[in-house]
Amino acid sequence: MKITILSLFPEQFNDFVNTSIIKRAISSKIVEVEVINFRDYSNDRLKRVDDAPYGGGAGMILKLQPILSCLKTIKKENSKVYLMSAKGKLYNQKMAHNLAKEEHIILICGHYEGVDDRILNYIDGEICIGDYILTGGEVAAMVVADSIIRLLDGAINNESIKEESFENNLLEYPQFTTPRVYENYKVPDILFSGNHKAINEYRFKQSVIKTLSVRPELLDKTKFNKEQKKWFDELENDSSEITAINKAKKFMKK
Repeated sequence: MKITILSLFPEQFNDFVNTSIIKRAISSKIVEVEVINFRDYSNDRLKRVDDAPYGGGAGMILKLQPILSCLKTIKKENSKVYLMSAKGKLYNQKMAHNLAKEEHIILICGHYEGVDDRILNYIDGEICIGDYILTGGEVAAMVVADSIIRLLDGAINNESIKEESFENNLLEYPQFTTPRVYENYKVPDILFSGNHKAINEYRFKQSVIKTLSVRPELLDKTKFNKEQKKWFDELENDSSEITAINKAKKFMKK
């Protein structure tokens, strides 16, 4: 797979492509990451890439010409092009999986007050990573690229991906490591039982309880099997978890 990022500030990606899992994936040729400064494609004598907005208003708008000239040079038949934009579709794990199936992704980093809106006629969509505003699309492009690369075969352990938050519309269960006791805080005894069925049951319940506490709307998308529903029935009389369980049941009746 190839990921191409169009940015006015390519130096921001120096550490991104030379650190941890991303660096290993590139070295192993699992992915190719290319960062291009689209200012180089400007036909302006001074290499300007922005201008004032028609109709007035604050700030400057990125012009189409440099971006489209760059796209015409690098885009192939198998390329998918996305603009990082606060007006885009909210990014999630399902989108990451879909993008990871593509052969070539091109991510355009907006800047200043945005990009001339006619860019929408030349791209496959806009992506927003959250309901907040950034100074530019570079950080957003890193988020999207990172989420895609880690899903590629060989980038990380496949079992790790299956148990992560959002993979099944649940937040991940709590994880612990040594020491067993730290300043009177103990690791749950069930994790030392050797009973893998009981451990899986515990982890599932903790995932649902965590999701209810932080992101309850995710449960509306979750399908529980009969065994998972049975686990909650067995906990009806547990006062420590009764509130979370009762909340969960309204989702499990689907």
